[in-house]
Amino acid sequence: MEVRFAVGPEETKGFDTQQLIDNFLVKDLLVADKLKLVYMHYDRVIVGGAVPVAKTLTLPNHPELRAEYFLERRELGIINVGGKGTVTADGKKFELDKLSCLYLGKGTQKVSFASASKKNPAVFYLLSSPAHATYPNAMFTKEQASPVELGAVETANKRTVYKYIHLDGLKSCQLVMGLTVLAPGSVWNSIPPHTHTRRMEVYLYFDLPEGQRLFHFMGNPMETRHMVMTNNEAVISPPWSTHFGCGTTNYGFIWGMAGENLVYTDMDPAPVPTLK
Repeated sequence: MEVRFAVGPEETKGFDTQQLIDNFLVKDLLVADKLKLVYMHYDRVIVGGAVPVAKTLTLPNHPELRAEYFLERRELGIINVGGKGTVTADGKKFELDKLSCLYLGKGTQKVSFASASKKNPAVFYLLSSPAHATYPNAMFTKEQASPVELGAVETANKRTVYKYIHLDGLKSCQLVMGLTVLAPGSVWNSIPPHTHTRRMEVYLYFDLPEGQRLFHFMGNPMETRHMVMTNNEAVISPPWSTHFGCGTTNYGFIWGMAGENLVYTDMDPAPVPTLK
């Protein structure tokens, strides 16, 4: 498990491209037959990926957690962006199709990941935060996630938002998680831009075709920075940072947050005309 420490807006202001990548971009997260984890010192969230192809993968317990097992004091959200797969939690099997979400609560001891087919393996994206209360393990399909249509063709940001783990969905202690799918011809996400100093956030960009790229903008809204991303890469957004992006084609992205509250709409707008 890689560990990344927090950096502030004044430090980030002077970063070059490589320093931005080293601190905020998570590359090679979704690798065949690997389970990878990155521990962040923003609300102590862990982002991970599990891609079981030829074997079943097991959620490890890293010594840095000083726990008897990974979810002793944590909760976990899992979204599948690949083929059909199975997550087994303390002996109970959950079948996840593409874009299904599973929540595992504090106290779940044994977690493993498997694919239904080697030719079309499951691609499990993981997001975990500390938890001080226990909520039941439960799964949502994308059809259960109260899809909401936002944006417009005219502004190239027509998109469908699926909310999974939130106040009116799968219950959690402090984890919020869902995904957004942009319509063909739309490329801008998270417009209008915003910040929320009460919560950190992580994006995973997926279904970005080969040869295409995503420009992710971050930093102080009055002094933005950007990184160029490819498919299945994640980006860390500190609580003080804006987070929005533009692709060379349409795509999907998973958003996940943890911090002071569970209110999806709690944000401080940074209107487009104010950006610099």
